[in-house]
Amino acid sequence: MNICQTVEEIRAEVRGYRAAGEQVALVPTMGYLHAGHMRLVEKAHQIADRVIVWVFVNPTQFERADDLAAYPRDLERDLSMLRDAEVDAVFTPDAGEIYPEGAETIVETTRLAGMLHGAVRPGHFRGVTTVVAKFFNIIQPDFALFGEKDYQQLQVIRRMVRDLHMPVEIVPVPTVREADGLAMSSRNVRLSATDRKAAIVLSRALDTAERTAKEGGTIAGLRDAIERVVASEPRGELAGLDIVRAESLEEIDGPLDGPTAIMISVNFGDVMLIDQRVVTPGKE
Repeated sequence: MNICQTVEEIRAEVRGYRAAGEQVALVPTMGYLHAGHMRLVEKAHQIADRVIVWVFVNPTQFERADDLAAYPRDLERDLSMLRDAEVDAVFTPDAGEIYPEGAETIVETTRLAGMLHGAVRPGHFRGVTTVVAKFFNIIQPDFALFGEKDYQQLQVIRRMVRDLHMPVEIVPVPTVREADGLAMSSRNVRLSATDRKAAIVLSRALDTAERTAKEGGTIAGLRDAIERVVASEPRGELAGLDIVRAESLEEIDGPLDGPTAIMISVNFGDVMLIDQRVVTPGKE
């Protein structure tokens, strides 16, 4: 496994793959890897000849400096996991390599980035799309794999790729969960033991919403069901709840009439966790 720290190093690596006629899959991460990330790597091996993982804590998608500073990091542990997973190359640049002095260009999906989670985290998705566009330009992969847990992020990146005619196929991978249903996240390690137990309220709320949808519920019924479940857990504070059309992320009113994305965020102290589910009315 080759470890590349500069743009030229990773481009040279990719040139070698291309010269051999090999396809490249890219797995974007911010490190502190878990089984969810490794599921992305596993899928990448299935669809491409070579697998590259980027490990980069992107400063421009954090609203607060303390949140950026608190983000968990353990590069040696990450590299050990990636070696075991037979990854071909890891790109681990520093921030100055990706954002050279004087950098002023941004990439933004104007409507999608400003709605839902983007409305409560101003600038977050602009940071995401800018860094993803940079990495796509640097590596030029055939495939890029993203988890479905960050559902709005997945739709934002799909729209960016479509709008800018980027020659990369976005491959979604289902959310990987702990045994008790909590979606795997690098942020979970920051939870206290008590908050970790309480955090399953996200998946409980989504389970309740899915049952309500199958019974032919309304948007108001879904919202009420989710809010009641979250309110039953005193350690969690509902930070955001969005119920929208699965493809367009447009708001819905009244009865459910097709695939519907539910996106929920809950604060446990200073740690925000997110989860999502796509439900279909009247379907088992």
